Amino acid sequence: MTFVSTLARREKRFLQGLDDYFTGLGQGINAYMERQSRMGEIDRLNAMSDEDLLKQGIRRDRIAYHVFRDRFYV
Repeated sequence: MTFVSTLARREKRFLQGLDDYFTGLGQGINAYMERQSRMGEIDRLNAMSDEDLLKQGIRRDRIAYHVFRDRFYV
């Protein structure tokens, strides 16, 4: 007679689900932190005068593109 235990499979599924949960949570936190830091840069640039922005080679209507330039391929 053969005895097969499903406990190991359940534990593995549970641990995989737990791992997936924390992976997703970590990715969400990383995205939030990155967005917050970039929003600070946008606020800083928006507070500058048009003259100061032009000295840096940035037009006011292109601030978001400048800040997120590594994410956009325009």
